[in-house]
Amino acid sequence: MVKKIYEAVQYIQARTTIQPTVGIVLGSGLGSFTSEIQAECEIPYGEIPNFPVSTVEGHQGKLIFGTLSGKKVVAMAGRFHYYEGYSVDEVVFPIRVMKFLGIKNLFVSNAAGGTHPDFHVGDLMIINDHISFFTPNPLVGKNDNDLGPRFPDMSEPYKKDLINKAKDIAQANKIDLKEGVYFGVTGPTFETRAEYKLVRILGGDAVGMSTVQEVTVANHMGIPVFAVSVITDVGIREEENTITHEEVLQAAKEAEPKLTLIFKELIRQL
Repeated sequence: MVKKIYEAVQYIQARTTIQPTVGIVLGSGLGSFTSEIQAECEIPYGEIPNFPVSTVEGHQGKLIFGTLSGKKVVAMAGRFHYYEGYSVDEVVFPIRVMKFLGIKNLFVSNAAGGTHPDFHVGDLMIINDHISFFTPNPLVGKNDNDLGPRFPDMSEPYKKDLINKAKDIAQANKIDLKEGVYFGVTGPTFETRAEYKLVRILGGDAVGMSTVQEVTVANHMGIPVFAVSVITDVGIREEENTITHEEVLQAAKEAEPKLTLIFKELIRQL
């Protein structure tokens, strides 16, 4: 794994002199955020050694290096999912690469289904914790101490100080910001009505098909994480209502300006 990481890092460093301090992962329908970055270099995933290639609509599939809010950043315009057929190691590989490129903080976004009764389509939910028992753990297997400890602590997977700063930013800009627990599943099917109810009973406020594996690996490597879900559908819904990926992308697009503001201002304060 470390050899593959170094191969990717060496290729990237030969393409750009930027040394990012912030890594950003953009979820479904949130790729327009990259227009806020003063881009200096863009590298398609397919050109990077050992990198997977995103196959999902709404994911551009490239690393973008540049400046945002006065900080050097690297953004993943499109992420990888277990449901695409990738191994768990492939799903989290970009996070490990960003760590070796020098990032000090990781910002993550995703599109999620709301299960909390007070959530509505278009809401933003700060993730303050997650439930990952229903997805494969990316740390299963022989541990490499160069990447992190055998038994990493997960008592604060999402940094409280970053969460508190984001709340202040939202309040100052009159953004209604929710907060809750993200429940990770494999997908690619949207949940059945019974599954949505189960997620709620088990403590999930929102459910989605990404994020938990990336955050687990970030914690393994000691990277502070801040994450937000865009509530793009409501899971416990009317009997005749169905969910499509196109509707998810549209809802994410409409909520993106609020997410962009919070990310930009929070990165400015780092």
